[in-house]
Amino acid sequence: MLNINFKKRLIKQIEFIVQIDKLKQVFRQTLLTDGLRKENDAEHSWHAAIMALLLSEYANFAELDVSRVIKLILVHDLVEIDAGDVYCYDQDVNQDRVKKYEKDAAVRLFNILPEDQAQEILSLWEEFEEWLSPEARFAASLDRLQPLLHDYYTKGIVWDKNHVKSKQVMARNKAIADGSTILWEYAKEIIECIS
Repeated sequence: MLNINFKKRLIKQIEFIVQIDKLKQVFRQTLLTDGLRKENDAEHSWHAAIMALLLSEYANFAELDVSRVIKLILVHDLVEIDAGDVYCYDQDVNQDRVKKYEKDAAVRLFNILPEDQAQEILSLWEEFEEWLSPEARFAASLDRLQPLLHDYYTKGIVWDKNHVKSKQVMARNKAIADGSTILWEYAKEIIECIS
């Protein structure tokens, strides 16, 4: 039989695990590379985490904690369970309001966990949002590169549908260079191919 303290902790952890299953129901504007349907946030996070494993050699930083990059990637979109996904090229969106919704979502969602884990996950989320470390900058680079790959393989269908211009794509994604100049050079090439 479980010790009462272990059981309380476990119940909170399981409640959080069940809660984050909802990420599979948050759909992005990005199509899967086969173009058959929209990608959900869980798929996006998984894909970017695998990219971290494979592409870390291209980071601008000699010493990079890849496991921390993966943690940052896996945590950063969890807030969209409450806040929803906002299309990054939607110029009518009030970014301050989105940040407030996301912060409120982070507080609610992460506080389901036991206090020590809630603090850890919240700290990871804030580190990603503020680009506070080399790991966060590289994670953010991958977060931006991943949908570009989808747009490339679907020939920019979503961009065309939403009247997105290549200069908008370049402006938003030039931040990839903060984490990897090599991946930014590659990203520029694929943006030019799509446009």
